[in-house]
Amino acid sequence: MGNKIARTGLVEKCGVVGAASGNLEHTPKYLYYGLYALQHRGQEAAGIAVWNKDVRCHKGLGLVSHIFSNDILSNLAGNRGIGHTYYSIKLSVPENAQPHIVKTHVGDIAIAHNGIIVNSEELKSSLMKEGHVFVLGSEEEAMAYILARGIKDSGNVWRAIYGMMRKIKGSYALTIMINDRVFGVRDPYGIKPLCVGELDGGYGIASESVVFDVLGGRFLYDILPGEVVEITEDGVERRRFFEVEHTAHCFFEYVYFARADSVLDGREVYSVRRQIGRVLADEHPANADVVIPVPDSGRAQAYGFSEKSGIPIAEGLMKNRYSQRTFIMPTQLQRELSVRAKLNVVRSVVDGARVVLVDDSIVRGTTMRKIVRMLRKAGAKEVHVRIGSPPIIAPCYFGIDMTTRDQLIASGRTIDEIRRIIGADSLNYISVDGLVKAIGVDRNDLCLGCVTAEYPMNIPGEKHRFQERLDQFI
Repeated sequence: MGNKIARTGLVEKCGVVGAASGNLEHTPKYLYYGLYALQHRGQEAAGIAVWNKDVRCHKGLGLVSHIFSNDILSNLAGNRGIGHTYYSIKLSVPENAQPHIVKTHVGDIAIAHNGIIVNSEELKSSLMKEGHVFVLGSEEEAMAYILARGIKDSGNVWRAIYGMMRKIKGSYALTIMINDRVFGVRDPYGIKPLCVGELDGGYGIASESVVFDVLGGRFLYDILPGEVVEITEDGVERRRFFEVEHTAHCFFEYVYFARADSVLDGREVYSVRRQIGRVLADEHPANADVVIPVPDSGRAQAYGFSEKSGIPIAEGLMKNRYSQRTFIMPTQLQRELSVRAKLNVVRSVVDGARVVLVDDSIVRGTTMRKIVRMLRKAGAKEVHVRIGSPPIIAPCYFGIDMTTRDQLIASGRTIDEIRRIIGADSLNYISVDGLVKAIGVDRNDLCLGCVTAEYPMNIPGEKHRFQERLDQFI
C-alpha cells in the first residue's frame, strides 16, 4: 500500500517549555505549570532541567502532576530551565523522557524536542565514525554533539545553532539550555508551533500560547520559522537564520492537537475549529434531529456545524474527565479498552433520534466504530458522521503517530468502504480546499502531507511538494 520510510527511534508529538527568571524559586514552577498546561500534547513522560551553577534534572514516566512534588521542585531551584512532556508509539521507558542532557567539552547541553529529525540515522552514523559515543542513541544527542562542535570551532553559540540547523532535516521546535543560556529554535518551515511570552520577572518559551495564560503572563509572539530566540530575565534576543518562500505549518495542530484556547501563528484554534464545522455543514448537509460532538476533540466543529445547519446541538456523549486521549496511546489494545472507559451515551438525547456525529478526524477508525455502535445500542435511529479533516491517506513523518499506511483506515479505501467499516448511515469529510479556507492560511504554507501524500521536504519514496533542498535558502 505504498512506500514506507525506514526509521528507527520514536515518533513523537510533544510539548516543550523554557523559562528564565530572576527568582530561583519561580523558574521551576513556571516550567511545571507550563508542562501542566501542555499535558494534552503528551501523557507518558515529562521532565524539567534547570541551571543553578550546574544542570539539575528530574524526569520520569507518567503525568506531570505525578512526576513532580513540591519537594522535587524545591530541589530544582534555578534561574534558567527547560521542560518537556512526551508521548511515543512505543511503550515508554524512563530513558526516553526528556530533556536529554549531554555533557560535552563545552559544558552541559540540555535539549527538549517536539518533532522528528528525518535524517537522524545519517547524522548519528557520521558522528559515530568521528568517535562520538551515544548513550541513548537519540537524535537529541546528535544535535548536542553538533552544537558542541560548533561552539568549539566558532566560539559563538548563535553560529553553532545556525550550523546545527543547516545539518538537521525534519520538524523541530526546540528548547535548548547550553550551560546557563536558554534558546528556542523553530525549523525553517515552521512545522511545529513555538512562541514567546512575558512572565512576572522573566520570559518564557512554549509550544502553545495557552501556557502564558495559565502562568498569568502575556503571550508576545510566535517564533518565526527558521528563527532562534534567547531568553533572559531581562528580555528576548531574536535572530532569523532561514526564510523559505513557503512555510509548512502542520494543519493537524489546528484540527486536533493544540488546545482550543491557544493561538497558533496568529489564529485562535477554537475559531478555526468552529469555522471548520461551518464549512463542513455547507459541503455535507444532513437531515437529522441533533448534532452530537465527540468530546472533546469535535466540540468546536460541532458547534459550527449546528450554527450553519440550524440543527440543534446536544451533549449526547459524556466523557470521563480522567481518561487519556486515545489517539496518542501507544498500543491498539490500550486504545480499544480506553474507548469504553472514556465515553458513555446520554440516552435521552440519542434514543429515537437521527444523529449527526461530528469529530475532528478518523485515523485508525477504532474509536469511531465503537462510538457509532454505542449510539445505535442507545437507540439512535440514524448516525451520520461528519469529519473536520480530509481523509488521512498517508503517513506523517514529522511527529504525529501515523507512521505507516496500514495503520490508516482511509489509505486505499473509498469513503463508502470506510462508512461500512464504522457502521454509519452516511460519512463525509471536509475537503482539502474547505479545510484550507477554514484555517485561513495559504495552502502552500501548510503541511498537508497526510491528506495529500505530498510533503514539504524530500522523503525517500514519497512525493515532494514543491520546495527544493533547504540549503538553497542558506
